[in-house]
Formats: sequence, C-alpha cells, structure tokens
Amino acid sequence: MSLKPKILVTSAGGKTGLPVTMQLLEKGFPVRAFLRRRDGRAEMLERAGAEIMVGNQYALSDMRVAMDGIQRAYQCAPTAPNGLHFNAVFTVAANEAKLEHVVTLGQWLTSVDHPSLFTREVYLSDALVRLLGSTSVTSVNPGWFADNYLMVIDMAAHLGVFTMPLGEGGKKKNAPPSNEDIASVVVGSLADPETHASRSYRPTGPELLSPDEIAAAMGKALKRRVTYKNISERMMTKALRALPPSNYSEAAVSQLAIYAEEYRRGSFAVNAPTDDVRLVGGRDPERFESIVRRLVASRPKLRQSMTGTARAMAGFLKIALTPALDLSRVQSARDYVQIATPSFSQDTPEWLQTHTVHHTTSKLARVV
Repeated sequence: MSLKPKILVTSAGGKTGLPVTMQLLEKGFPVRAFLRRRDGRAEMLERAGAEIMVGNQYALSDMRVAMDGIQRAYQCAPTAPNGLHFNAVFTVAANEAKLEHVVTLGQWLTSVDHPSLFTREVYLSDALVRLLGSTSVTSVNPGWFADNYLMVIDMAAHLGVFTMPLGEGGKKKNAPPSNEDIASVVVGSLADPETHASRSYRPTGPELLSPDEIAAAMGKALKRRVTYKNISERMMTKALRALPPSNYSEAAVSQLAIYAEEYRRGSFAVNAPTDDVRLVGGRDPERFESIVRRLVASRPKLRQSMTGTARAMAGFLKIALTPALDLSRVQSARDYVQIATPSFSQDTPEWLQTHTVHHTTSKLARVV
C-alpha cells in the first residue's frame, strides 16, 4: 500500500485532467479519477492504476463520495456556464472532507469585472476555495493553450491555411503551453504542498510566438507551407459550429470570441514566457512545433492526400453554409449574469497590479 496521500482528480478525462492523473500515477501517488462516464479514457486510466469513479461532478452527493478517503485534490471545472456551481459543490465537499491541499485550474485573464461570464466565475471560484479554513490552495492559471490552435489543424494540413481571429500575423502575442506542461505544474504543486501552498503559477511555453510563427511551426510539422489568415469573429463562430469535433456549445463559442479579443489586445503576452514549468513542473517547456509533431504522429489522417484535401474542402463549404452565431443573443437568451461596466483584463487596475510583475525567482511565484 502506498504511503503517499491519495489524490482526487476531477474532470480526469479532460485536456489537463488526463495528463495530471497519468503523471501522478508515474510518481507513485494513489489517484481517484472522477469522470462522467466509463469510456476509452476511463479504461486507459484504470489500466495505468487509477481508481475510477463515474458520477456527476455537479451533484454534491457524488462529490462527497469522491472525496471519501482523499487528502489532496485537483479542482478542474468544466468549461461551461455552470462552472461556478461545480466549484461551489467542490468547495463544500472539500471543506467537509477537510482536505489538506487543493490545486485549482484557473485562468490568466481572471478578473472581477471581465466581459466573460466564465472568467468572472473563475474569479469567484478561486475566492471561494481560499475561504477553506485548514486547506491550503495553489492556483494554476494558464493562458491560451497550445491545444486551442490545433482546433484548425485539419485545415492547415490539407489546405495550407491556419485561420483564427488573432489579429496581425507578425505580432508575438502568446507563449502557448502544452496540456502536459500545464499538468506538470499541477502535479508539482500537488506533490509538495509545503512549498507551493498559497502560490499562483502561470505555465507557458518557452517563447512568445506570433500567429505567423504558429503557422510556420505547423508547416514544419506537417511538411508543407502553412499561411496564417486573420479571420473575423463571425467566421470563427461559423467554423467552431461546423467543423469536427463539433462539441463546442453556443455558450463556449460565445466566450472564446471574448478570449480572442483579449488575444488581439495582447493580454496573453503580458509576462510571458515564465519559468514555472521548469521550476514547479520539473521539465523544460515543450516547443510548439514539437506539440504539433506529436499530434501529427498520432493522426495519420493529417498526412496530405487527395481524400484529405477533398474532406477539407467539404469542411470549408460547410463553414460557408453554417449560420454565424449572434454572440449577444446567446448571452441574452441564456440569461447570463450581466454587469454594468465590464472591463478587459488590461483595463482592470487589480489585474495589472497582480499580473504585470511575475515573481518566478528562488521563492518561485507570487503569493496570493
């Protein structure tokens, strides 16, 4: 029996939850993986040694069961308009279970009056979990994931274009972290609460890249020329609704449009890159080209072919025929909580005070 504390990973089949679980198991920690259904990911994690719990993460009764016998936990809320509900359920159960340490996945953009409902809920969720009396907390706040660019990798592979509403192609605006590098910072914080309690980390890739450089890295990995094309938010909403994996809800698309505006404003370039992946995660951050190469190696359909080109052209036609999403209507129809004067991150004094000077030194990162 392991003498290490047992760790709960919520959203264990997700972009960061899955690598967090695998990395914890590799370090010899017993892990309970909380998933919403038993599928291939659950089977893979079970084979790796995780205890699988299938349940509803929004149900307090299920979260209480998930917390039984747990000492530490990774709080990873789904990207959904009910994320605050998830985090409230998690916090109540964590308080009842008297967890010793929690690592939360937040956002680099998080601020009190942000235009994005999702981001305001992250701000409130982080404040809630820090009200836990005897439980220490570490926040991991990544920005624009490398994985976000890969939503359009099929178009790049078969038509030679990388299309996103990221503004000018030559401006360096993001240092994209891989899912695995983000996970490494979570795992480092879970493994050593004494060092990382009450601290906030922002994992990034090793260098700031422009959209043109993102396209060039894709081209090298795909062994073809790829050109960046700046598109409108309207076109982005059409693409996200039309192309597989078409699992982006209208709610998620409405928030991605806001994050694209933050991207164009340069918010993800502030204080990037950091040393957090190396100092906390214990690894060198992965270059974007390497991330794409791994994906290409795992997906043979990304290799150039007549069939692939025909499929990409059909996808482009589908985008053209798909109605654009009325972002204002979505938020109004869903009765999103509205605030009178929303402010983007760099227009918020509190955000500037806490984000414009990154203290990754021998003392690691800023205390929050």
